[in-house]
Amino acid sequence: MSIASSSMATPVDLSHHFSTEARLRQPNPMKAIWKLTRRKPNMVSLANGDPHFSLYPIRKVEYEMASVAEEDPVATWRRGPSAPSHNLVSSTYEPCALPLQTGLQYSHGAGLPDAQRVVTDLTNYYHATSDHMCTLTLGNSDGITKCFRLLGEPGDHFIADEFSFSSMTNVPLAQGIKWVGIKMDDGGMIPEELERVLAEWDLARGRRPHVIYLVPCGQNPTGSTLSLERRKRIYAIAQRFDLIIIEDDPYYFLQYDTPDHPTTALSTPFAASFLSLDTDGRVMRIDSFSKVFAPGMRLGWITSNALFHEALVTYTDSSTMHPHGFGQMLITEMMAPHGWQLSGFDRWVRSLRAEYHRRRAFFLDLFAREVSQTQLARATVPEAGMFVWIRVEIEKHPRYRADRRMQSRDVTGPRTNVKELMEELFERCLDGGLVIMPASIFALSADPKYDDMEDPVEDRLNYLRATFAGTEEAMEQGLTILGQVLRDFFSEEQK
Repeated sequence: MSIASSSMATPVDLSHHFSTEARLRQPNPMKAIWKLTRRKPNMVSLANGDPHFSLYPIRKVEYEMASVAEEDPVATWRRGPSAPSHNLVSSTYEPCALPLQTGLQYSHGAGLPDAQRVVTDLTNYYHATSDHMCTLTLGNSDGITKCFRLLGEPGDHFIADEFSFSSMTNVPLAQGIKWVGIKMDDGGMIPEELERVLAEWDLARGRRPHVIYLVPCGQNPTGSTLSLERRKRIYAIAQRFDLIIIEDDPYYFLQYDTPDHPTTALSTPFAASFLSLDTDGRVMRIDSFSKVFAPGMRLGWITSNALFHEALVTYTDSSTMHPHGFGQMLITEMMAPHGWQLSGFDRWVRSLRAEYHRRRAFFLDLFAREVSQTQLARATVPEAGMFVWIRVEIEKHPRYRADRRMQSRDVTGPRTNVKELMEELFERCLDGGLVIMPASIFALSADPKYDDMEDPVEDRLNYLRATFAGTEEAMEQGLTILGQVLRDFFSEEQK
């Protein structure tokens, strides 16, 4: 049985967004019969090859989790083995919320009903959704890949920020899908640029984009966060041009107060999501436990309209199958009356963002001391996430050139040699013992035949992405190296 987030309303018909693959994919007939076992109580099944639970070499799994009884549970938990804990059990014979013989058995593509109910409750609590349903996934990457397959055709163009997380933008390339990058500023995607690209779309290029991929909070790599005003504007543009919004939001719970605050208050509200603004069913929201529990947990969920939900289940039942039982058992026990419950989860994520606020402050203080004083780079303060976007003042380099087009007579190529200088700077960082992400690996290249080449992204590659998610020692050593590398690189005599 599918679990709806709230009472259903009449949705907008969005079935025309399905890919040919999604239209051709048929429900798994084995799974269709599996659903019939619920027709009446105590059905006897000779249908499926389900190993009996007495043959599982496991009968109990214990989870020692942080106690959320404290006011600041993350700070308490970081004390180490002496910190109080909260023990949970998944068992075959002992009382628990999701018995092991159920949790480790074959299941439905949407996930076990108990675990599906957990993520539905979380979604309702933080996003107050209507007309949406939840589908469990093997983390964000799995969820996003399935969304791309559900919507994309060879020859399609999808829209994203001009600097986007390359692990995700690489995914649909093998489907024959190309990207259109939209210009950004410190506040993220610029709605006017999005509207211009769509309004001026040349159909000789292919059909107009119908999918937009966004990371609205703590965007990776830039750290930018879309204001509520921009979210509303982008949603209105999506309605006007009939876009499906893939809202990838792994950093939703890591939203911070401004740096002049000593911490992020527990009472600080979370930003309104695209999902919470969605009245048409055109938002597919991707959530994950990776940033609030552990990345290796590989458990997340997609929230979408009912039509997309059923298509996702059909896809999952004939591909990856349902997510692993251990993660589903864990979140079910966590949200049970004997576990953290929803109030405890909320206390944990609010405490967690206070810890990341502290780490952000530590990073920015170090940056001011080791890098800003060189006047060769500056950092944009992120409102969310775990990354700082560093602008290198490459125009100050003695070998910087802004006359490339004049020399090459190529009016569509880069105006500057920023790309080459930043590649050299990256190598200097590696030689100095520092690994840091260059902007070039995140940039979505423009198509000179159709895109505006007045200010190509290749001339704006003078950025680096650094994280404050690591240890204080790593931040101190890394920023010290960066400051020294910049001094050495910019002090060269002109060659």
